[in-house]
Amino acid sequence: MDQELTPKEKACLLEIARQAVISWVRSGADYIEPREEKTLNVRSGCFVTIKQNGQLRGCIGNFQSEQPLFKEVAEMAKASATKDPRFYPMKEADLDNFTIEISVLSPLHKIDDVEDIIVGKHGIYLEKGYYRGVLLPQVASEHGWDRKTFLKQTCIKAGLSTEAWNAEDTEIYIFTAQIFGEGK
Repeated sequence: MDQELTPKEKACLLEIARQAVISWVRSGADYIEPREEKTLNVRSGCFVTIKQNGQLRGCIGNFQSEQPLFKEVAEMAKASATKDPRFYPMKEADLDNFTIEISVLSPLHKIDDVEDIIVGKHGIYLEKGYYRGVLLPQVASEHGWDRKTFLKQTCIKAGLSTEAWNAEDTEIYIFTAQIFGEGK
């Protein structure tokens, strides 16, 4: 997304994500409140991260969307809560203590030189054959990784060897994100 979201728009998206999780976990019902704001109706990829007690609880997203951002946020929040294969689907008891972080993504940009990656600014999307891995920009910062560690960890996430990023048939893309969350 090219346009910076306002604090009010960010708060609105966080509320949509929270209500989507609560509504889906409690009743299996979708929660999507129509929005008129132009920036919330653009088609933009996003990831929604859910944490409990400061620990990752779910993170799912898309780089592209066929629907407005506010609907995509609701869908990704619901998926993060119930479809992340690393965790059991959230239950009603899990609703007492969770926080949401949203990353609204820029388009992917293919790079030929890993020196173009700026840790803390760029996320990495890596492809090699049928293998794909993505790590959001904030992940490297949260773990104190340098560029090579970030690349190696993205390879691990893709199910590849840690040096697969060096292979000629590996494609590396970078992206930026507007990152905001509850309590931040």
